[in-house]
Amino acid sequence: MSFLDDLRNLDRNNVGGWPRSAKVFFAGLIVVLILFFGWYLHISDQQDELESARQKETALKKEFSDKQAKAVNLEAYRKQLEDMKEMLQTMLRQLPSRTEMPDLLNDITQAALAAGIETELFQPGGEVMKDFYAEKPIQLKMLGSYHQFGTFISNVASLPRVVILTMHDVSLRPAGGAKGGAGSNAQLSLEGVVKTYRYLDDEEAAANAADKPASGGK
Repeated sequence: MSFLDDLRNLDRNNVGGWPRSAKVFFAGLIVVLILFFGWYLHISDQQDELESARQKETALKKEFSDKQAKAVNLEAYRKQLEDMKEMLQTMLRQLPSRTEMPDLLNDITQAALAAGIETELFQPGGEVMKDFYAEKPIQLKMLGSYHQFGTFISNVASLPRVVILTMHDVSLRPAGGAKGGAGSNAQLSLEGVVKTYRYLDDEEAAANAADKPASGGK
């Protein structure tokens, strides 16, 4: 009788009565299975660690590549930043200065007068300091036509200094509350607040920067 026949004839309910060869075979098989699954689980963990290490390696390589590119272009970035700062300073210098602001306000009223606009109210308020410029609100009320207001804007744009006027809560309606009357010569009332801007000189900018921490600590 062959070994295979012995295995087929084994009584599963009487393991103790099995032949020695069968016991050795199954014992060896169990050991092999234990070793195999132990090896498989160990290798599986190592494979997970390897995949994690590969992903980390890829991320580190990308980070290194990005930092290397920045390091290579660092001087170019610094030069670009300096150029931008110089450009900003040049643009700021085109705004009126502190000493030029009174004349600028007078120039604006003269520009309105030259356009034929009637100025009922032109009241500058206190300056508000920003990071590198100051804004001055102006409460105004003007009467004129579409054409005259267009001429006024053109006159302001042609002043020697760059004049920026931004409108806040400004209304433009027919003068006297009259309805209709549409046309280029119809009288309109412009009323509200506009803001104009000037640059801060070095002394003002330094004082403004020094005041900020103190005001922020309140």
